[in-house]
Amino acid sequence: MKSIEIERAEAITWIRIQMAQHGLTLADLQAAGCFAESPPPPTPGAVRYRNAHGQGWDGRGAMPDWLQRAVNAGQTVEHFRVTATKQ
Repeated sequence: MKSIEIERAEAITWIRIQMAQHGLTLADLQAAGCFAESPPPPTPGAVRYRNAHGQGWDGRGAMPDWLQRAVNAGQTVEHFRVTATKQ
């Protein structure tokens, strides 16, 4: 039984040979619709937390260092919440 890595390497070699024999490029295959288009990058969310230096965070993903340091020092996350009057 062949390992997956060997099978992949053989498949890639076969594809490269076929492309060379038929004079195809990656751009040709993309133009023919062989690959799904990449989805657009996600739009950044609205800033929900901001510090006095203007650094902001939308509340998604890992907490940024500036906010983590403030929380570790005893401040609450809610202290940095952006309100309609703070924006």
